[in-house]
Amino acid sequence: MPRTIDYYFSLHSPWTYLGHATFLDIAARHGCRIAYRPVPLRAVFDETGGLPLPKRHPVRQRYRLMDLQRWRERRGVKLVLQPKHFPFDPSLADRFLIAIVSAGGDPGRFMGEIMAGVWSRDEDMTQPGAVARVAQSCGFDAQALALAADSEAAVQSYEGTIAAAIAAGVFGAPSYVLDGEVFWGQDRLELLDSALASGRAPYRPDPAA
Repeated sequence: MPRTIDYYFSLHSPWTYLGHATFLDIAARHGCRIAYRPVPLRAVFDETGGLPLPKRHPVRQRYRLMDLQRWRERRGVKLVLQPKHFPFDPSLADRFLIAIVSAGGDPGRFMGEIMAGVWSRDEDMTQPGAVARVAQSCGFDAQALALAADSEAAVQSYEGTIAAAIAAGVFGAPSYVLDGEVFWGQDRLELLDSALASGRAPYRPDPAA
């Protein structure tokens, strides 16, 4: 049976964008199934003590801008450091993604294109038309997805990821959860790759447990 990686992410996060293609490659190489779990990140921050970007100390904000430059070079990904339409509300695109998964589709390309719209092309991905165009360009029925994204089932599924993320030990995005072991941040992808290659048992907070 293929192993499953729970992929907790926010389309709002440049770190999710920077690591997305690398993560998909790692999962494919190891034959892993991906469980896509878009999460309302602010709600997770509120529950776990995280701070949204505007509330972080200026020293932390400046460091973030330097680190983004390092990682866009490392990953070979075009990234605008301060895009015109950031911050943005990713909830509509998140629910489109939930609708894609519910219909049995693979949302990987859609997810990448939504994030590229924000972080590479300076587009406003809060607009329903923009989200629909991305879905259509990825081969999906945008009209059907729009209806499904507005359904009560999609809304409940989206809100349910908050409790699921916290229960899994997730406190930031992106987080990749393999056999209960959380790998937080796209800079942990190489460690995830190594864990999959070695087949080792998952680490736990208390090694004696």
